[in-house]
Order: sequence, then C-alpha cells, then structure tokens
Amino acid sequence: MSDLFKRYNEIEKQVDAENYDEAIPALVALTEEDENFVMAHLALSRVYTKTGQHELAVQHGEKACEIEPNDSFNFTALSVTYQRAWAGTQDQAYITKAEDAMAKAKTIEGR
Repeated sequence: MSDLFKRYNEIEKQVDAENYDEAIPALVALTEEDENFVMAHLALSRVYTKTGQHELAVQHGEKACEIEPNDSFNFTALSVTYQRAWAGTQDQAYITKAEDAMAKAKTIEGR
C-alpha cells in the first residue's frame, strides 16, 4: 500500500470521529501532494458538506469526476453533494446539477 493510502486511511479515522478541524488540512495536504488522488477529493467533498462549506464540497466532488470521468460512483456522490448543497443554500441550480450528475452516473452504468 502506498504512503498516500496509508495516510488517507489514518485521516479517515479522524473523519469517522468527526474531527473535521484535523481531517480537512490533512486531506488538503494529500490533494496538494497528488492532485489526482480521487479518494481525498471525495472525502473533502463529504467533510465540507458536513461542515456547511457547500461550495468547497462541490468543487472537490466535481474534481473527482474530472479525474475519473468514467466512474459512476463519483457522479452519484456528486449528485448527493449537489442535493445537500441545495438543502444548505436553497440555490435551485444545485437541483438541476444533481439531476444531471445522476443521469451521467446512470449513463456510465449503462442504464
């Protein structure tokens, strides 16, 4: 297992314990070290959503989809991120984006 994944697994323990103030800078450091580390972007998207930082959550969810554009899971996760961003902001644009991301996930899955 690479060092990045070992560090990521340790950071995930902080996320699970809801120690977001510690997890966020550690996850950001991983993405700075390897900007294509999708798992760190997905984790940041999740953590930023939980802390009400919806714009940052969306940015990292979109980055994961940009890095791996053929992974349906990433688009499903992005759809959820958009839905939660809508719930947190009431910005109607997030609903359209959520539907588009879910449609993309289903297209990738062949449904």
